[in-house]
Amino acid sequence: MALTWRVHATLARSAANGPGTRFVVWAQGCTLGCAGCFNPETHGAGGDVRTVGEVAGEVLAASGIDGVTVSGGEPLEQPGALREFCGLVRPSGLGIVVLTGFARREIEADPELAAAVELADMVIAGRYNERLRLGAGLRGSSNKEYWAITDRYGPDDFAALPDAEVVISADGTIAVTGMHAWGER
Repeated sequence: MALTWRVHATLARSAANGPGTRFVVWAQGCTLGCAGCFNPETHGAGGDVRTVGEVAGEVLAASGIDGVTVSGGEPLEQPGALREFCGLVRPSGLGIVVLTGFARREIEADPELAAAVELADMVIAGRYNERLRLGAGLRGSSNKEYWAITDRYGPDDFAALPDAEVVISADGTIAVTGMHAWGER
């Protein structure tokens, strides 16, 4: 049976969610409860239930992208799906960035979480802390850590990302995304 993944949304082309042009997957579901989180609509247990293969196929069919970013919700609350997804995308040569509220020490201490990110290139890890709000370089707050799993990306690769973007798809769907897309709180 195919492994399923609860997905909030996908976006085929983004410049504000990592280096280069990226495909973005927002996982559905988060129980971390970070005060001031700017993506609360991704916290519930709903979302589209898709197979990991379907989502990976959508990424691999996208042309002109440099990588994929997985955000949420909380991707590591579905570690098996994230691991399988990274395993399906990795052979394509696309860069993989994972944004998580789990701290690096939490991930390293849990074999299942560690396995989920072992094929990523960069993990941006740590709980959002609204008192340390940064909203730049894909870090919502300054306590969030860049954790390079490979040498593909470093912190400087995230420094010049646009703060926000508006993407209008061919079907007229409008997506507003990026660290400042949600405005000041």
